[in-house]
Amino acid sequence: MTDTFTSRTDTLLDRAEGLCVGRGVRLTGLRRQVLGLILDAEGPMGAYDLLERLRERRGPAAPPTVYRALEFLREQGLVHRLERLSAFVGCVEEHGHGHDHPAQFLICRKCRRVTEIEDHALADALSAAAKRVGFAVSGATVEAEGVCAECARAG
Repeated sequence: MTDTFTSRTDTLLDRAEGLCVGRGVRLTGLRRQVLGLILDAEGPMGAYDLLERLRERRGPAAPPTVYRALEFLREQGLVHRLERLSAFVGCVEEHGHGHDHPAQFLICRKCRRVTEIEDHALADALSAAAKRVGFAVSGATVEAEGVCAECARAG
């Protein structure tokens, strides 16, 4: 079965493929498909949700198949794992920040919508606080849970 993704997702997949080529790694068909499923999703996707959708498109697939693809995508900075939700979101936006950008996520506990922000002041504050106790931060993902504006308006 062929992949049918939104035009936005196809553009982001092409961008991801270009990033991989530039790094000397391959975005195989399976990796591309897993990334496309994540990018096309309305919210974060768990590994077993991905496995189910992959089976619908490709037929039989085992959990290790999905986990290997996700590990590659994480290593390349193309997806983030949200620990709080045990789920994945894409990270191949138009500005293409790659591995080392500060990642902060706002997670709505009502609708599960996730918003990624890139607040350098917050990342700098974390690094400064860590430095005061002799710790050097090499990377951090911040997950804040609360209620999004839309859910707050809805009551």
